[in-house]
Amino acid sequence: MNQWEFMDKEYIWHPFTQMKGWNENKQLVIDHGEGVKLYDVEGNAYYDGISSLWVNIHGHRRREIDEAVKKQLDKIAHTTLLGLINKPAAELAKKLVEVTPKGLNKVFYSDDGSTAVEAAVKIAFQYWQHKGLPEKQQFINLGDSYHGDTVGAVSVGNIDVFHKVYKPLLFNTKKMTCPSFYHSSIEGINSEIEFRDFLLQELEDYLKENSDKVAAMIIEPLVQAAAGMLMQPKGYIKGVRELTEKYNVLLIIDEVATGFGRTGKLFACENEGICPDMMCLSKGITAGYMALGATMVTDEIYNTFLGEAAEYKTFYHGHSYTGNPLACAAGVAGLELFEKDDVIENLPPKMAVIAEHIQKMNTMKYVGNARQCGMLAGIELMHDKNLKIPFDSTLLMAGGICQTARKYGLIVRNIGDVIIFMPPLVSTVQQIEEMLSILEQAMQEVFEKVDLHSNIKFSDPCAF
Repeated sequence: MNQWEFMDKEYIWHPFTQMKGWNENKQLVIDHGEGVKLYDVEGNAYYDGISSLWVNIHGHRRREIDEAVKKQLDKIAHTTLLGLINKPAAELAKKLVEVTPKGLNKVFYSDDGSTAVEAAVKIAFQYWQHKGLPEKQQFINLGDSYHGDTVGAVSVGNIDVFHKVYKPLLFNTKKMTCPSFYHSSIEGINSEIEFRDFLLQELEDYLKENSDKVAAMIIEPLVQAAAGMLMQPKGYIKGVRELTEKYNVLLIIDEVATGFGRTGKLFACENEGICPDMMCLSKGITAGYMALGATMVTDEIYNTFLGEAAEYKTFYHGHSYTGNPLACAAGVAGLELFEKDDVIENLPPKMAVIAEHIQKMNTMKYVGNARQCGMLAGIELMHDKNLKIPFDSTLLMAGGICQTARKYGLIVRNIGDVIIFMPPLVSTVQQIEEMLSILEQAMQEVFEKVDLHSNIKFSDPCAF
């Protein structure tokens, strides 16, 4: 054990990690990165197959972003947005308004995805107070939704393994059916179109009777990422937008995971041509360089908070590092690279390679459902794919595959028995091909062990 691993195990409590397993197993210590690869302190190279938890867009040590941050560091590292302006925050806000769906004209900065959602929840609640409709307090969310780990964000989330223990802390929401056709078991529903229509009818039935008490609906568009890359039926978010407008309910779109090119468009909601009332951004907003969140809102929402001090319409909410100049400088540089490098325009052949491998994985014995949306993919394991019988969770199957992949130079991470693949957008077709070939090799190796020993148990230090 090297000195850094010793210090880590002695002093650090890792997120989403069972520390008993962590401390019992050898861990990687990352020293540096270059492009789409990470290097440990022993000099071993690994493809970053999860974009350092879905944040890295243009690769590690990207010269243009490095220089932007260094240039800003020569001026000032941080200054508050409470009563002051800083240039990078203003410049990034302008760029965000230019690239997000038309109508989202104001930016409220925070620190990460959870805080972007937290701000949106509070803004929605206070908005209706200002509109003279204080009874509109309820939030609608989806089954198996995840929007972050602060109390408000957890309240509008719905993944039991993460959230159940905190139920007494949370406010109540109205949960709609999880929009994943593969996981649905509704009698008489035999196609994605039928399932979509069922979901939208369920929502409309509820709104017909209860819209007078609903403040907002919050959804991840196209993909529920932290639930295991659960895919929504085509036309679903467009239908949700139509219904929320019809029944005077705000729509909050959480693009923390799906934003900045992950689905093939700059923002996932563009795939169905909608503009929400609020949009939550983080992760790729600084191309994976610095922590930053943003809540985009319409003029209609923003204007209800305007008034005299004595009216108490102010949004009393904020963070010490809100609009940090270093983070915003990275964000500006990252957005400039989207245009300079034609990042979105160059995605189709990369997505096609992922699609080819997803199709191949779906033929493997223990793959129940491999699915993809743009540059996002999830490979869900099943002990019996035909009957949709999962593996015993204590076997840690997906974790075993992720650990095996590391031996061959690929870092990926699982959520339960779903393996997540989300490479940096800058990855070349050849690099994606190599990453997925390594993953398939690791899967095949583990599957062969399962065939020999049906109750084999794997080591997964990240298991939750």
